[in-house]
Amino acid sequence: MNDLKWWQKAVFYQIYPRSFADGNGDGIGDVQGMIAKLDYLKELGIDALWLSPHYPSPQADCGYDVSDYCAVAPEYGTLAEFETFLAEAHQRGLRVILDMVFNHTSDEHAWFLESKSSRDNPKRNWYIWRDPAPDGGPPNNWESTFTGSAWEYDETTGQYYYHYFLKEQPDLNWRNPEVKEAMWDAVRFWLDLGIDGFRLDAIGTIYEDPALPDQTSGMTLLDLYQAYQAAQEDGEREKLATFGKVWRQIFEHQVGREDEMHPLMQELRTVINEYPDRMLVAEDSDIAYYGDGDNEMHLVFNFPLMRTERLTPAHIRQNQEQRLSALPAGAWPCNTLGNHDSTRVYTHFADGEHDAQLARLSLALMLTLRGTPFLYNGEEIGMTDLLLNELGQFRDTLALLQYQMLVELGGTPPEQAFEHIRRMTRDKCRTPLHWANAPQAGFSPADVETWLPVNPNYAAGVNVAEQLDNPDSMLNFYRRMLWMRKKTPALLAGDYQPLHEEAVDYLAFLRRADEQTCLVVLNFSAHAHTLTFELAAEHAQLIFSSRERAAEMDNLSAVEIAPFEIYLAALQ
Repeated sequence: MNDLKWWQKAVFYQIYPRSFADGNGDGIGDVQGMIAKLDYLKELGIDALWLSPHYPSPQADCGYDVSDYCAVAPEYGTLAEFETFLAEAHQRGLRVILDMVFNHTSDEHAWFLESKSSRDNPKRNWYIWRDPAPDGGPPNNWESTFTGSAWEYDETTGQYYYHYFLKEQPDLNWRNPEVKEAMWDAVRFWLDLGIDGFRLDAIGTIYEDPALPDQTSGMTLLDLYQAYQAAQEDGEREKLATFGKVWRQIFEHQVGREDEMHPLMQELRTVINEYPDRMLVAEDSDIAYYGDGDNEMHLVFNFPLMRTERLTPAHIRQNQEQRLSALPAGAWPCNTLGNHDSTRVYTHFADGEHDAQLARLSLALMLTLRGTPFLYNGEEIGMTDLLLNELGQFRDTLALLQYQMLVELGGTPPEQAFEHIRRMTRDKCRTPLHWANAPQAGFSPADVETWLPVNPNYAAGVNVAEQLDNPDSMLNFYRRMLWMRKKTPALLAGDYQPLHEEAVDYLAFLRRADEQTCLVVLNFSAHAHTLTFELAAEHAQLIFSSRERAAEMDNLSAVEIAPFEIYLAALQ
């Protein structure tokens, strides 16, 4: 275990800065708020922080439209305050990684303002400009994944620029060596300040086919949204699972150019390797981004694990069998069940009856599977999605564009379109964190309007202050499990061996390290079980259980497992 890197042993905690902690009382989370909560994070038991974008931004896409890569958004604070945050985090043994947005900048970035100023500007080729088609329209039929054409016409220079996301997010031209060097300089800027690594946003979209061929799927995003909406309303779950394939066909020429992406990521890795003990994690599930296991990403998210309506033992076993067997030698797994773009874990995997138990099992799964876990802020108190009630409450531009497209182009009744976007919007999982049972959930002063509405269930015990005082709360369960993981060598370094692979409603596996072998049983059902394990050992010493157990030692010929129990024991 001593050979493991810090990022292999760490539990990461994603902070969404705008919604984490409001330090100056203006309704928006900020750096001072994060500094004030560092002791909370340390006591929680996490080891590393991933910050969603903290850069200056017009906020067309919640900070993923960056207008300056080497500064801090004024509403969040100053660079000096960020340096204080970083130093204070490091003093507490907490590592910090940043989001890095490579694919595009904001249209208000100085680079783009120069690029669009004239056709002969030195930065013109820093972005992707093309002449109109013979009919004066866009160069091809590509769409933006955020709706509408992927091309925006510029009256000043008479050309179109390409944007995979919003028109306010023009794509950088990574085939221009000057762009590459400028971005590597931005990476080094933060590494020189002492940050510990980067999470790379949307890397699969960096390159597009330079020949600009039309997409030929015959489908548009409007077609896809309407079909998806109809399948949701009809409860056609099997049909919903097919839409990812259709989406890939629509964007067949705009994503996934691996022949260019892997050399680029290898070049980035050489930049990272200039600094000791730093790491990269890709917002992608393709294990090809591990390279040979030591020359591209340090971690690649196991998104297929979370892309299911229910966490079942069969799904988890299949995922682990496929994922772990496919990893290149030396590659380290990385697991997550939620983030700022997806339904909150508590909501996603709920069944309407055993929601709290299933949320605890979700955490236990993250902390007991092989690999590095990533958690999302607010999960530790059981925060849930908030369905907004008015269009004016939305801050997610994508949701508003979907609404507009469905109503104006698709003829969808406004009420029906609104129901669609309130379920699909990313706003629902980005609401302010609940610090207390107080007005505005203790996030901001009572007379201040928060940037997104606060979920009213903070008053029903879903808040930090009340849960800290309750030994049976979700928060204290998180704390117990996180600290238990630190003290259990098999969970940090051990391999993974599935057991009882035909079991329908519980998951059993071993984590085996030189120092320790640990038995893990996660019961995803309301049924009790008496389980027999035919292993070299005859007994197991209890490490952790989510229920009170009569004895600390179990005979492996008859291990009693209660409904929804989380059970960990060291083989003796």
